[in-house]
Amino acid sequence: MTEELHKPVMLSEVLEVLKPRPGESYLDLTAGYGGHASEILAVTRNYKGSVLVDRDPFAYEFLKGKYESEPVRIVNEDFYNAVLHEIECGNTFDMILADFGVSSPQLDKSERGFSFSKDGPLDMRMDQRQGLTAERIVNKWSERELSELFVKYGEEKPGFSKMIAREIVHHRPFKSTKELADLIKSKSRFSRTHPATRIFQAIRIQVNDELSVIEKTLPLIPKILKPGGRVAIITFHSLEDKLVKDYFKEESSFGEESKLMILTKTPKVAGEMELIINPRARSAKLRAAKRI
Repeated sequence: MTEELHKPVMLSEVLEVLKPRPGESYLDLTAGYGGHASEILAVTRNYKGSVLVDRDPFAYEFLKGKYESEPVRIVNEDFYNAVLHEIECGNTFDMILADFGVSSPQLDKSERGFSFSKDGPLDMRMDQRQGLTAERIVNKWSERELSELFVKYGEEKPGFSKMIAREIVHHRPFKSTKELADLIKSKSRFSRTHPATRIFQAIRIQVNDELSVIEKTLPLIPKILKPGGRVAIITFHSLEDKLVKDYFKEESSFGEESKLMILTKTPKVAGEMELIINPRARSAKLRAAKRI
């Protein structure tokens, strides 16, 4: 049921750029519930030479059950530490995929606290073993810290960020996502998207240290790609996409010393049919590169 609920984003585009072939090895750094992995492994059939990583313990347990009869290695770790381990072991792969989005099961489970459309605790942890939660940020951070966070990671306007930060501090404590979302909505004018979207994004990024992990991981990618190996990365907002775009551009700009060749001059986006079936793909961008 979980697998049906989670629709892999831009699956046809991922297959187009990675071009899986029988026998090739595969590293999925954000395997989630195996949507992309299922299709790729169905082509390669190389379970023994493939690794599926996810920091979410729920996804990890699901993957273990899904592949219990196959020798694929499944790792419950954030992708930075997972990559470090593969480097230490001297492992390299023909294909690497990273999908930086929050999975549908994470969003749809109210108890995870990721979504403002469902009432749940202010949690937002992808790995529930960590200490920092959304509730701690919302209820303990200063007005200035909150305002700066909303601008930096939510890409909100400074004036709106300051006002929302002030209102949060004035109305604390908050216990649920609905409480916080309702406050933000009550202080906002009409907008096409829910006014809490960017605020929740900022808090989630901070809770999970998402951009820092991406920034540390990208320079390691060439070390675990075989010559001719392909890497595909899906991002969901401009901060992530800029990190990937800038890294690919830099790593491909050294002439004969370049380690990567860009395969997507402009990012691929989801097609119209996919957007009808999966509206959450609307903000997705796919960039890919090849190891030289």
